[in-house]
Amino acid sequence: MLQPASDYATLNKSFNWSLPAGFNMAEAVSDRWATRDPDRLAIRHVLADGSHQNWTHRILNRAANRFANALEGLGVRRGDRIALLLPQIPQTAIAHLAAYKLGAIAVPMAALFGLEALRYRLSDSGAKVLVTDAAGLTKLAEIREELPGLNLIISVDGPETGVGSFDDLLSKARDEFQTLNTSPDDPALMIYTSGTTGQPKGVLHGHRVLIGHMPGIELSQNFLGKEGDLLWTPADWAWAGGLLNALFPSLALGVPVVSYASKKFDPEFAFHLLEKQAIRNAFIPPTALKMLRSVDRTGQRFQLNWRSVGSAGESLGRETYDWFAEEFGFAVNEFYGQTECNAVLGSAAEIGVTLPGAIGKATPGHEVAIIDDAGMPVAAETLGQIAIKRPDPVMFLEYWNKPDATRDKFVGDWMITGDQGVMDEDGYVQFVGRDDDIITSASYRIGPGEIEDCLIKHPAIALAAAVGKPDALRTEIVKAYVVLKEGQQADIQLEETIRDFVRERLSAHEYPREIEFVESLPMTTTGKIIRRKLRDLAKTEGKSAIGA
Repeated sequence: MLQPASDYATLNKSFNWSLPAGFNMAEAVSDRWATRDPDRLAIRHVLADGSHQNWTHRILNRAANRFANALEGLGVRRGDRIALLLPQIPQTAIAHLAAYKLGAIAVPMAALFGLEALRYRLSDSGAKVLVTDAAGLTKLAEIREELPGLNLIISVDGPETGVGSFDDLLSKARDEFQTLNTSPDDPALMIYTSGTTGQPKGVLHGHRVLIGHMPGIELSQNFLGKEGDLLWTPADWAWAGGLLNALFPSLALGVPVVSYASKKFDPEFAFHLLEKQAIRNAFIPPTALKMLRSVDRTGQRFQLNWRSVGSAGESLGRETYDWFAEEFGFAVNEFYGQTECNAVLGSAAEIGVTLPGAIGKATPGHEVAIIDDAGMPVAAETLGQIAIKRPDPVMFLEYWNKPDATRDKFVGDWMITGDQGVMDEDGYVQFVGRDDDIITSASYRIGPGEIEDCLIKHPAIALAAAVGKPDALRTEIVKAYVVLKEGQQADIQLEETIRDFVRERLSAHEYPREIEFVESLPMTTTGKIIRRKLRDLAKTEGKSAIGA
């Protein structure tokens, strides 16, 4: 846990990693609290009717012990992969903890995944066990014969033919289990990349990944762990953002977590939940924050109790940053990382580390630089690639069964991110865009983030994405895909207005020469815009149906 400090320099100077010889995530998240303070609230699960169930650390830990015993009795051993296809429910946390107690490897999968996504991940990971619900079983039925290595299927919604019952297994198992003595480097968790830049890869993490996350998550929540803290995230617990930016660090600090199994983010409901549950801390990805702006709060409809909000997963943008600060009276703490190495840059408004339009500074314990193609750090204010130096506790062990991809992720001791950025003289990093997202137009290199940030300032626009479209004269032109706010009508006049709006606020080479109005944008299950799909679309289409 970070020792609170009044400024960044003091905090950074006083911080040192202290990794124990033995470490297991289940012990840090659950066993310790079940022994020290068993009646402390761990998870408050909100049901569809608005009621809720309280899970103390004693109840959660005993359930995890029972499931670990049940799995061990069914032949699950150290190193086996246990796939979890579940929504944001307590059983998801129980299954994770049981896997870690056994020394197995948890492989979370988003409940929204389609058949191809599930087939690929279950096959590639070599999962021996799948824990899911009725909706997951329906999907699995169509691909079951293609997964001969999947030996054991367990449903939280009760037994079916060839499927075990989660509750029945727990009811028959002992509630005591000796958590395996693992090392920080022993494999614990495999999260697949979101697939924004190609086929997803299994990112294998050791138990130390939790230790590595703690400084960044504590900072992003203005020193999480204060009396009365209660955290919620709309992020799926199958994503690193839901698990490692919210659930596990909170539980490790003794901060209870609110859970709710939603199929999609509903901004109106989010405000109701924040108010009714008196949530103090939240991890809300940028796209969800932008959606919150659409909710009418005239007359202060919702009385909120929150004191901190962290945001990560894609660029927040100055427009959203400014709106939030003006609307709620405190700054969003943006932070940055990847599935492979997360929470390495960030903000902490409480100690003055916050700058509109910037991610933040290097989190204590992490060495981050902007490097060139040769792996050399570049001068301040110079565009380059964001990179993190190894060794680092939060850094992944390897890509599952992909040694070449693992090797290619590094230039010397720098783990490259594929993200372009600029660092100023004070150490603040501004995200410019993915390597593949950078638009080259008439010799200019343009990041899509600034254009998108400008576009959503327009009063008619709800969401927007900017990509490069091949052009014989300029190499590429900027093309914008725009989702309008409810009640807005797409026409040539609006298109011209939007184009002029961006031209006047940015520059003559950055405005979108083509604008296409769409109903929605392609997104990953984690809420990131999949610009690759939009780039592919732009390559195959002519001019927008509504002018150009």
